[in-house]
Amino acid sequence: MSDPFAPINASIAQTLDTLLPRQSDIAQPMVDAMRYAVLGGGKRLRPLMTCAACHAFGGDYQPALPAACGFEFIHAYSLIHDDLPAMDDDNLRHGQAATHIAFGEANAILAGDSLHSLAFQSLAEAPAISDAAKLRCIGLLSKAAGWPGMAGGQCLDIAAEGQELTLTELEALHAAKTGALIQSSLVVGAYCAEVQPEDPRLALLSTFGHRIGLAFQVVDDILDVTESSETLGKPAGSDEALDKNTFPKLMGLDGAKQRANELLEESLALLKQADLATELLTTLAYRAVRRTY
Repeated sequence: MSDPFAPINASIAQTLDTLLPRQSDIAQPMVDAMRYAVLGGGKRLRPLMTCAACHAFGGDYQPALPAACGFEFIHAYSLIHDDLPAMDDDNLRHGQAATHIAFGEANAILAGDSLHSLAFQSLAEAPAISDAAKLRCIGLLSKAAGWPGMAGGQCLDIAAEGQELTLTELEALHAAKTGALIQSSLVVGAYCAEVQPEDPRLALLSTFGHRIGLAFQVVDDILDVTESSETLGKPAGSDEALDKNTFPKLMGLDGAKQRANELLEESLALLKQADLATELLTTLAYRAVRRTY
């Protein structure tokens, strides 16, 4: 069976390579670290979500590629910083040495900083998106990546180590840390198709993103205790080592699996309600949850 994402994945890979700098007279080690972190592997879930959402609203995904890659740059920067000794202190990422191990802590931090900036540059300079859509996309991405979203969620995650959160608190943490980028990547895809903010389907799409983003994190927590480091491409058991709050720890392994499946079913129902249950979005929902790494 052919992979419906093969041409999109190829376009994303080519666009990432094109948008990333290659040479610098002043910062070559940092540029090398940027390329290493972004091109070294990953599921590309967020850029695929952007392209799939754009397609679902009747748009050509090609103009959405710079915006889609912006989400991958933000994601890659977050992983660089998450792996640092001051954060999760992990030495392995995508089956290879973490960026700070390969290039040193200082260059890793700077590479993350520059990927953060490059995400917004990619959006601002996207040649085939209207200025109005660009402003909406930049606003969404900045909130999803910043203090109300991913960075804020990471802060809460660190502060909660060694404490026992309720299920509601844990879901709120991951709605910010993991879900915000996934949720906004979908809405940005719709904006790239020139969908207007008042379109009622956007609210359903956003809720779909919230549900599938949460399910993705539940599965991540499950895999951390059920798979090996070799399979995951990153250290297994790191959540337990850091005494983090996880869904298996709070609900048990079977309870966490049941919760992930419930969230998947809710997500698929939202797509049907919005009349957006395309092959691409439906397949991505399944891939986010029914995965082994």
